[in-house]
Amino acid sequence: MGNVYVLDHPLIQHKMSIIRNKDTGPKEFRELVDEISTLMAFEITRDLPLEEVEIETPICKTKAKMLSGKKLGVIPIMRAGLGMINGILNMIPVAKVGHIGLYRDPETLKPVEYYVKLPTDIEERELIVIDPMLATGGSASAAIQAIKNRGAKHIKLLCLIAVPEGIEVIQKDHPEVDIYLGAMDPGLNEKSYIKPGFGDAGDRLFGTK
Repeated sequence: MGNVYVLDHPLIQHKMSIIRNKDTGPKEFRELVDEISTLMAFEITRDLPLEEVEIETPICKTKAKMLSGKKLGVIPIMRAGLGMINGILNMIPVAKVGHIGLYRDPETLKPVEYYVKLPTDIEERELIVIDPMLATGGSASAAIQAIKNRGAKHIKLLCLIAVPEGIEVIQKDHPEVDIYLGAMDPGLNEKSYIKPGFGDAGDRLFGTK
C-alpha cells in the first residue's frame, strides 16, 4: 500500500492558511500556490539517488554528490494543476512536463479524458502527478490510470489538500502510489467540496466563478 505523507513544514502550513482565506485574491493565491509547490517539491524529492563525482574547487580536487541522472516528469491535471507547475520546476528544472485534461460527464459523473500529452519516454521516468485538491478522488485516479495505460511505472501524487474519501479511492485503485499533501481535511460537504478546504482551486487561481 502506498504511503500518505502530510508535509507539515511550518512554512507550508503558514502559506496554506493564507490561501484558505476567502479574502485572498487570485494574484496572491497564485503566488502562494507557486511557493507552496516549491516547498513541497523539496520534500517529495528527498529520496532521489545521488552519485559521487570528482570536481575541482578553487582550492583542490574533491569528491562531491550529484543527482545520479534519474529522469523525472511532472504531470498536472488541467486546469487547476497548472497552477503548481512553476513552483515545482523551480526545484526540478530538468523535469519534462506532460498534461492531462479531464472533464466530468454530466450524466455519469465519471471523469472523461479530453487531452493527454506525455513525454515519449514516460516508462523510464519517475512521475509526479499534481492536482491541488484530492476530493472524491475520481479525477486523480483516472489521470493515474491514463498514464499507466501509456506505460508509466513509477508514479507519485502531489496535492495541496485532500480528504480521507479521496485517499481511499487512490489507495484502492492504485495501491502502489505514494501521496504527498500540504494538508488533510476532515471530509466533503453535500456538494463534494472539501470542507473547510479553500473553495474551487481553478476558480481561485484564475479568477473565474
